[in-house]
Amino acid sequence: MNNSGEKIALVTGSSKGIGKNIALCLAGNVSGVVVHYRKNEEDAQKTAAEIREAGAESEAFQADLTDEQQASAFFQKAEKKLGRIDILVNNVGPLLVKPWKNVNSQDWDRIFAGNFKTALFGMKAVLPGMRRRGWGRIINLGYSRAEQLTAFPAITPYAVAKTGLLILTRTAAKTEGKSGVTINMVSPGLIEDGVLPVRKDIPLGRQGTFKDVSEAVGFLASEEAGYITGVNLVVAGGWLL
Repeated sequence: MNNSGEKIALVTGSSKGIGKNIALCLAGNVSGVVVHYRKNEEDAQKTAAEIREAGAESEAFQADLTDEQQASAFFQKAEKKLGRIDILVNNVGPLLVKPWKNVNSQDWDRIFAGNFKTALFGMKAVLPGMRRRGWGRIINLGYSRAEQLTAFPAITPYAVAKTGLLILTRTAAKTEGKSGVTINMVSPGLIEDGVLPVRKDIPLGRQGTFKDVSEAVGFLASEEAGYITGVNLVVAGGWLL
């Protein structure tokens, strides 16, 4: 990622894991990164400290982004503290591995809210400012098989939510293009520290790393990706080709 200058980024679910690595990847190329957490304040503050060590301003804020009122207040607080949000990475996305016949209504609500509504609320919160400034980047984290409309017996709610998020991503990309905002998706495959088992049928011969995902996000957040929108960039080492 290059030439993003004095931009401010916000990464949801960035206290640890992929979200933390995305935040640190962006930190070297923007002036500030907002860290979001729901429960783990200690890890979030550590992430913010690492971002500051990398030379960017950083603040950590708590919110349950599945609650629209909390989400709205969170984004208002972040924008007030750092001035604006130019780059939004919607990383929050809980996974449930459970036979679809055993999934109850609470499971459906939790997984759909965590993967779809959090991104929807975030996009609605930052788009007005991006439109006014005529520049913005929104990157939603998806799932590598979201475009394969096939059976997902063990992760049905997650697959449904991510497929819906892909449709939302492309719909928003089409309607927001003239405002100078690009909206894309990065869809990881089997990534380190994931809950899904490692497979041997990945053409590149290994599972993905946090860095693989972070650099894909960094590219789509850059000036160089300014003519790319509505894309689902699959980071999966050729899995399922």
